[in-house]
Amino acid sequence: MKKHIAFILFVLITSIAFAENTNPVVIGNARFTFITPNLVRLEYVQNADFVNNPTLFAQERSSFDFIDIKTEETKKNHYTITTPLMRLEYYDDGFPFGQMNLRIYFQHEGKEKMWYMASTQRRNLRGTIPTLDAVGAPVPLSEGLLSRDGWYAIHDTGKEILVDGWVQPRAKEHLQDVYLFVYGNDYKSALKSLKKISGSVPMTRKYVHGSWYCRWWDYTADEYMQLIKEYKEHDFPIDILVFDMGWHTQKEATTGTGHAGNRGWTGYSWNKKLIPNPQKLINDLKKDRIYVVLNEHPHDGIRAHEDSYSGFMNAMGTDTTGRKEILFDAGSRKYMDNFMEYAHKESDDMGVAFWWLDWQQDYIYPLVRGTNMQHLPWLNHIYYNYSAQGNLRGAGFSRWGGWGDHRHPIQFSGDAVGNWDMLKFEIEMTSTSGNVGCFFWAHDIGGFYGGNDSELYTRWTQFGLLNSSLRIHSVYDPKLDRRPWLWGEEAEKAMRDIYHLRSRIMPYIYSSVWQCHSEMLPLNRAMYIEYPDVEEAYQHPQQFLFGDLLIGAPITTAGEGEDKTASQQVWLPEGDIWYNFFTGKAEEGGKVITETCDLNTFPLYIKGGYPFPMQPYTPRMASTPLAELIVRCYPGKEGDSNVYTLYEDDGLTRDYEKGHNATTRMEYKIQSSLTEITVYPAAGSFEGQLKKRAYTFELPQQPNLPSHVIINGKKVKTVQRQDLNGFSVTTKPMDIRDKIVLQF
Repeated sequence: MKKHIAFILFVLITSIAFAENTNPVVIGNARFTFITPNLVRLEYVQNADFVNNPTLFAQERSSFDFIDIKTEETKKNHYTITTPLMRLEYYDDGFPFGQMNLRIYFQHEGKEKMWYMASTQRRNLRGTIPTLDAVGAPVPLSEGLLSRDGWYAIHDTGKEILVDGWVQPRAKEHLQDVYLFVYGNDYKSALKSLKKISGSVPMTRKYVHGSWYCRWWDYTADEYMQLIKEYKEHDFPIDILVFDMGWHTQKEATTGTGHAGNRGWTGYSWNKKLIPNPQKLINDLKKDRIYVVLNEHPHDGIRAHEDSYSGFMNAMGTDTTGRKEILFDAGSRKYMDNFMEYAHKESDDMGVAFWWLDWQQDYIYPLVRGTNMQHLPWLNHIYYNYSAQGNLRGAGFSRWGGWGDHRHPIQFSGDAVGNWDMLKFEIEMTSTSGNVGCFFWAHDIGGFYGGNDSELYTRWTQFGLLNSSLRIHSVYDPKLDRRPWLWGEEAEKAMRDIYHLRSRIMPYIYSSVWQCHSEMLPLNRAMYIEYPDVEEAYQHPQQFLFGDLLIGAPITTAGEGEDKTASQQVWLPEGDIWYNFFTGKAEEGGKVITETCDLNTFPLYIKGGYPFPMQPYTPRMASTPLAELIVRCYPGKEGDSNVYTLYEDDGLTRDYEKGHNATTRMEYKIQSSLTEITVYPAAGSFEGQLKKRAYTFELPQQPNLPSHVIINGKKVKTVQRQDLNGFSVTTKPMDIRDKIVLQF
């Protein structure tokens, strides 16, 4: 009788606790944490000592406020947990989650679907791979978060935890740690849930989205300055100059494991024969608003020939007698703290912007010592945090390290082979990379190996227009240099047009980067993310949205004739008018068209009826103040009322995290043949913000000049523009807090 009463009391107490909609729900050795309505953490620990420490994937461990949860015990040790999007049925049988004791049900495609621990993906939309090193043809991609199955599970089981910011193995009792995303075809909600547990894609330093020059070559200081001079003479913009291995000594290295047949890949002492005064070189470049990035391969650590050897060894408390050396040890906090300082501080003090972590040595050192973790994700974490000192935004530049590495942008895609198949594959991979949170690639435009065809290089550059960075790179080869003016007059002109256009659309690019951070939407966005219910969105992997308003479908086949004419199919979504950015031709959405282009253009479409922010051309596209905002509006449909928001901040610091930024809403309306474009007062402020700017309104595809164009109630002068097949209006500099209304 007493046992019976005790059991009734237990059930009542349990029911009362469950009725309070607690989150997480703990049942024996199992813990169910509902992070969002469509994301649940499934955790089983033998002693119920659950883990709250972060991992490289699960960064956010703050309390989750989602409590729309109902838990009930349906019969002894059988529980049902219900949320608006899923129903979890669990039998507490004393064993870890398996095929028999856990089922999760959800609605997808009008039917109830079931997931359990043995479920596999059948229609995954793919993700990315760590590197394209030596890849010359399409290769399989990893699974991504987004799937037409309507769910995805990320297994964090056994992964190291972070204790006081450093890696530590889990207790052996912690048997299972799985994150189940259940989203149907609401892919945006899946990406938002990824942000909730793994953190947002951080804002990058603005200049990483500009033009980069990179080449594996042993340049002298004079040759670097001559290169910048040529950029100016040939009218190409540049923002970043990358020094590959030639910046540091190489032949002096006589110890170490080495790589690719020599020991000189790791190095931290400046090669004074090539660059006698690195401080002066960096200063001269910085005065010209060009940022310097240095390549490194840290696998051999700081050896006896390095300038910083004595200081490093003393900091490690090791006697330098006999020129002893310490093996690289990413698992030691003391080692890495001292290594990061003594390997980098001298160059950092000179003004180096950030470091290119060119780690390729997992075949020698596959695991961080004392762990089961590969080096790449851990080093990406360390280097990114190191680069974020002094309130600067972190700046990663390294290969993809897997789940959670989206917090360390920008990613380096590796040494790909240059050919048409790789260009096509790289375009598709860039879109699917967004499915794992990898939003920002720094590709080797043109390919690292080969790719000596000027037409191929030009088409790759056109893809670079619609990528997170416009970065060129090539192998150590006297016959291969990707300076655009070395590839013939026709290619040079076509590439110059692309570089200039990249500079002009930078306000749109940077506003889209803010959207990546705030809404967890990829910059290069697969069409199905915006149009998940339309079958055509899954059938055109060679096209993508670039931000909200542009569709790109770069040419990936060799052309014919003198003009190198080639064709590409493009699907234009229904419900909008789409305009060819180069010709201005309008196309109604809801159809597939075949676009034929010469070498100077490619299929690039912009959505009509929206304000599109631009700037005048500048050779320093990512650091020139926005003193003139160009608002381009292609005609929309009757009844349109659409908004686009310009985003601005200082481009460098983490002050944006404290709200130090500005947004400017721009609205396009058309009703009863009256078009009205409004630029609302800028909201917010940041260090260095301009107080005034001029505005140019560009109205393409308006061949007939309107009789009256009015700004803020006053008639203004218009300029007919043949390049727009329309007209434009420019204002004098105005207070950014003033509202501007243009009507015609």
